[in-house]
Amino acid sequence: GSPPVSTSDPVFAEAEDDVRERNAHFLGMRGSHTADWYHRKLGRILWEYCGMARNAEGLTHALGEIAELRQDFWSDLNVPGDDRSLNQSLERAGRVADFIELGELLCQDALQRAESCGCHFREEYQTPDGEAQRNDRDFAYVSAWEYQGAGEPACLHKEPLEFEYVHLIQRSYK
Repeated sequence: GSPPVSTSDPVFAEAEDDVRERNAHFLGMRGSHTADWYHRKLGRILWEYCGMARNAEGLTHALGEIAELRQDFWSDLNVPGDDRSLNQSLERAGRVADFIELGELLCQDALQRAESCGCHFREEYQTPDGEAQRNDRDFAYVSAWEYQGAGEPACLHKEPLEFEYVHLIQRSYK
């Protein structure tokens, strides 16, 4: 494995400063809605537009809604308490901030994949019988997305899928 990194490395101090700054921002807003409220709202967006069946129009709409939700979250969040003791509301706010980024990435990835594969069903890509229409020629890869900052599109890196013994095929479950 990798050698241990010293906690005196400047990256540790930078990370601690980032967390302190974020926590102070969360606690200082005293806005209208709790982290749970934002979490539920994000969940509804993802359920409605990035569920088992999805389409380009809905995914594009979801990306817009998530951008609005992120802006509202960072300006109108209410986190009670302080940072001098255990504060589960503060911890929850940090997780929801991460969930917002992840939700946006899920929608971005689903929109980029112009195919149906397995249980991820793009309504625009189906056989005449209503089955998932694969596109292995263009999408036989794992998506590895690189974070580019809040509200910025992530950068796609493709890791090709190579199968020695199993061949990719169109399936019918009827």
